[in-house]
Amino acid sequence: MAKLAVIDIGTNSIHMVLAEILPDAGYKVVDRFKDMTRLGDGTFVTKRLSDAGVARALNTLKTLVTLARNKGFDRVVAVATSAVREAHNGGEFVHAVMEQTGLAVRVISGIEEARLIFLGVQNSVALSDKPSLVVDIGGGSVELMVGNREAMLHADSLKLGAIRLVDQFLSKAPCPRPMLRAMEQFVTKQLDEALETCKVKKFHAVIGTSGMAGNLANIIHMKSTGRPLSQVNLAKIAWKDLRGLEDELARSSLKARLTIPGLDPKRVDTLLPAAVVLNRLLELTGHDEMTLCDKAIREGVIYDFMVRNRERINAERDIPDVRRRNVMALARRCQTSEGHALHVAGLALQLFDQIKRVHGLGEQERCWLEYAAVLHDIGYLINPRQHHKHAYYVIANSDLGGFTADEIVVIANVARYHRRAMPTLKHQEFAQLAPRMKRVVRILSALLRVADALDRTHFSVVRTVRVKVGKTIAIKAVVTGDAEMELWAAKSRADLLEQVFGKPVRFSQSLDEKAVQRGRSE
Repeated sequence: MAKLAVIDIGTNSIHMVLAEILPDAGYKVVDRFKDMTRLGDGTFVTKRLSDAGVARALNTLKTLVTLARNKGFDRVVAVATSAVREAHNGGEFVHAVMEQTGLAVRVISGIEEARLIFLGVQNSVALSDKPSLVVDIGGGSVELMVGNREAMLHADSLKLGAIRLVDQFLSKAPCPRPMLRAMEQFVTKQLDEALETCKVKKFHAVIGTSGMAGNLANIIHMKSTGRPLSQVNLAKIAWKDLRGLEDELARSSLKARLTIPGLDPKRVDTLLPAAVVLNRLLELTGHDEMTLCDKAIREGVIYDFMVRNRERINAERDIPDVRRRNVMALARRCQTSEGHALHVAGLALQLFDQIKRVHGLGEQERCWLEYAAVLHDIGYLINPRQHHKHAYYVIANSDLGGFTADEIVVIANVARYHRRAMPTLKHQEFAQLAPRMKRVVRILSALLRVADALDRTHFSVVRTVRVKVGKTIAIKAVVTGDAEMELWAAKSRADLLEQVFGKPVRFSQSLDEKAVQRGRSE
């Protein structure tokens, strides 16, 4: 099961979601973490991330990355939004994150932020086939998206985030009336212009996301019921209630706001501008209520990852072992005949297991033989005539994940000697191996040469092999049909096997009657 950690470095907060990607193209959230670092405090005035904000963010990110990796979430995707993308020292911050945590942060544009938010909403709310308006209020920006159940139709990113508006307009609380009026006029103008550019003028619904919208809804619910919201997702906010809360926040000091039931103390200064934006948006669109969605950019990143990495996720599900998965991925990229490669690998392992008392190699070498067998024909992609040599160079330069450099060289050598010349000190790649590895390559190559020959026609005529070792190495091929071509090829490729073990190799065959009967009945 694929595991993904998503970190959202916002202007106001840093969030992390730990998710397991499920086989049915869904996901399960294992855990969530949030720290309100206020990275963007003052940024939209000074155009710089403050030293204090950077220090808080770096400490939080170190903790989150360590936590994710300790829980087995080695794949971590991080995105940063408006505060980082607008700050003159945003690049320095991203570099510091990489240096101190090893985390590569992707700084996304406002439109990409909107796309990811809509993706999260689209997969969490039963949207109509008619266009809905989605609004996300962040610390630095407000994203407006128009879309239906099929697709996002329009997106805009406005510089109306709550922290930005606080920095620009709200230096005091309670807010002086002229200051509040200036902010309201600014917000209304920006929203009106954004809605004018959208071809869609009528919306089926208005959907709000983000923690600020959720906190406003919780306060309103507490006022009417005395209880907190049991679930933010799909809760509704009435416009009249939102206007009443905006008025209360505007005339209250910060100290007074802290006594409001349900208000998050860390949002004490940002809820007023958030309420202003939502109120003006409902007013301009003519809607008397807003539906909430508790999914946004982090969930959008998860769905985006699933779409972009569907093939790899399926491979991880089907082939959990990272080494085998990477070998199969390389074989597929090189368009090798997978049926032949896997059948040869199976025959090679049968030979390995049945003469183990002679060669004395272990599980590690057995794996190398299997992987070399899977990859032995990948050189065909370059040139069929010299494909054994090309196989060596492709494998040796493939940077296979999960393998050491020495292992890759051994696997490449084994694949190289599956045909034609035998290992010799005249070949530089073989000569540079340590003495023990030279012996390993000779043994594994000898087995692979015979296994490949036993599927000479690529029709899996030789189903299995039975081996007896005495004065000779007697290999009986259990076949499902005419195997003369396979036996002829195997005899011509047995030279290295005879040389390695100092015994003649004899081949015979027997018919697999049961397999033949099954084939006829099918």
